[in-house]
Amino acid sequence: MTERDIILNELAQGLHPMAQGIEWFDTHSPEEQAEILLFLRHHCVQARAITEDGPESIRRAGLRPTHTPAVLIACGPIDQQLGKIAGLAPADERRKAFRLLVAVLGVADERRRERICSGGCGHWWHNLPVASGW
Repeated sequence: MTERDIILNELAQGLHPMAQGIEWFDTHSPEEQAEILLFLRHHCVQARAITEDGPESIRRAGLRPTHTPAVLIACGPIDQQLGKIAGLAPADERRKAFRLLVAVLGVADERRRERICSGGCGHWWHNLPVASGW
């Protein structure tokens, strides 16, 4: 578990406002942002994101359906689309991709908690203490 893991999971669980997450994301270089997006993509896959998570994730991310990441997530199998979203390069698209991938992680992880971990689990990210201040 790294600081980045904790921050991303706290954002996905709504323990910090997305505005704070965007501020954190913006402190990183474009190369680091690309790495963060790929890392988020991996977390979404691990949380077993499904295509049906798209509309709720778009809503939670506060994106319009015409924003590039929202269009991508609606256009095919989610595992392929997550990679395309994570690969968006312009700075404004990276921010939107960050918001959407955090939301996808949140939606998929909520479902996982309800279905698989409802009786308790040992996943560290399901047992986060009160949000850190980062």
